[in-house]
Amino acid sequence: MIKNHMFAHRRFLPSIPALLAFESVARLGSATAAAQELSQTQSAISRQLKTLETQIDARLFTREGRALVLTPVGRDYVVHVRDVLMRLGSASVAAGANPMGGALNLAILPAFGMHWLAPRLADFAASHPEVTVNLSTRLAPFDFRTEAFDAAIHFGRKDWPGARHMLLMPENVVAVAAPGMAPEGAGADLLGTLPLLHLDTRPRAWARWFARQNMPPPRNAGMVFDQFSTMAQAAIHGLGVALLPDFVARAHLQSGALVRAAQDVGQSIGDYYLVWPAERPDPPSLASFRQWISEHLSQD
Repeated sequence: MIKNHMFAHRRFLPSIPALLAFESVARLGSATAAAQELSQTQSAISRQLKTLETQIDARLFTREGRALVLTPVGRDYVVHVRDVLMRLGSASVAAGANPMGGALNLAILPAFGMHWLAPRLADFAASHPEVTVNLSTRLAPFDFRTEAFDAAIHFGRKDWPGARHMLLMPENVVAVAAPGMAPEGAGADLLGTLPLLHLDTRPRAWARWFARQNMPPPRNAGMVFDQFSTMAQAAIHGLGVALLPDFVARAHLQSGALVRAAQDVGQSIGDYYLVWPAERPDPPSLASFRQWISEHLSQD
């Protein structure tokens, strides 16, 4: 079906040189500047633009003085052209990096990627040398149709549109502090008098934690962070008490930089999932990764 679709639109597919010429002129505003950038003559750039406009049957530029200015159609078209050129370039780099195939492009969350996934990736590389894992940070869900990712790590609920979900783990949180701020196992009464550190995506985390202790949340203000890693460092330096996922806190507790300020281990507002596009065939690299991560989670 995909093959028939592509052949049906073949006459509308411009050449790569024409698209490069169009994108360069759209960005630089003149055929002369584009010719210099692409190491071509101005007349060659002009021919490419004319061929492109004829092929798609649309006017892409108007002339204002010496400048070439995009038409409304051209402004819309250049967005798609840039996306296609960028994705084609990324695919070419990935193919060159692993000519035998098997690249896995994975979007990760910073804390999970740094503290849980990264320490274990050497094992995946050893057991699957045919797969090259490429990691990029994404903090929020995105559309798999417009992003060149095979899968992503998602926190929250089973609610990523157009994606399949594999449950990885709940987010278990522990209250931690620098040894000089709170003795180990200090408990909720003392923590209610200390500065509390907050994560902007978990604004009611402390309220839920104190509710489990049958206590109202304290009204004392505290610093707000956008990532667990910076919040952990603030706790280490005595700026307040933090609620951290256990896999983030573990190394700091083992080193003694932080102590458990309370023995309670609670669950956060959601779970971690591996998600991947439902409409796209699974690449073998993704199947290998799913099997590997499932085995590691069962061991943990």
